Amino acid sequence: MRIFSNTKPALALAASALAVTTALGLPAPASLAPATPAYAQQSSDLDKAAGALRAISTMRADFSQIDRQGNSVSGKMTLKRPGKIRFEYEKDANLLVVSNGRSMYLVDYDVKQVERWPIKNSPLGALLDPNRDVKKYGKSIPTGNDDVLSVEVRDPKRPEFGVINMIMVRDASAPGGWQLTHWVALDSQNHRTTVRLANHRYGMSVSDSAFRFKDPRPSSRRPR
Repeated sequence: MRIFSNTKPALALAASALAVTTALGLPAPASLAPATPAYAQQSSDLDKAAGALRAISTMRADFSQIDRQGNSVSGKMTLKRPGKIRFEYEKDANLLVVSNGRSMYLVDYDVKQVERWPIKNSPLGALLDPNRDVKKYGKSIPTGNDDVLSVEVRDPKRPEFGVINMIMVRDASAPGGWQLTHWVALDSQNHRTTVRLANHRYGMSVSDSAFRFKDPRPSSRRPR
């Protein structure tokens, strides 16, 4: 599903937004198989990643987003648990991505369009609220470094969400002791997008009004 015109940077937004805060886990319960060392390590790494995400109440960070052609766009990300996130792109992009906890919206002010994705029963729902379905959509990928976690997220029933690989680095100053540094998103058309976070700030007061938006569509085109 293409969601950007050719005049926009290839942002791969549905997949990128999906990755920001997903709570991840193994698809099969541990009771179905012996706890081999590799399985136990995967489970431990997933618990660390999910625990770090749960520990975030609010977060702000700068982000930069690079598509497969090397085009780059940047902006500010704001997160508030449970379920709210906002990607405010730099003015040249004139885009906004925001979730109110029920749906994710892509707002394109240049063409006055709004696209919407429900998140309740998607990996995005678990991502933004890791207390729900925390071990349904992901698996740990070995990194060979005890200070780096790599988690791959996908929903085999919804391939349009693509595949996300999140990277977290051990950081004692971050909630849960792990900081989300970047992710790589591969959408259903195999378009790759890399998103990097910097200047993380945690625990600030964030109003719910930050997750609303001005609808650019004429009133006659808005859903009733």
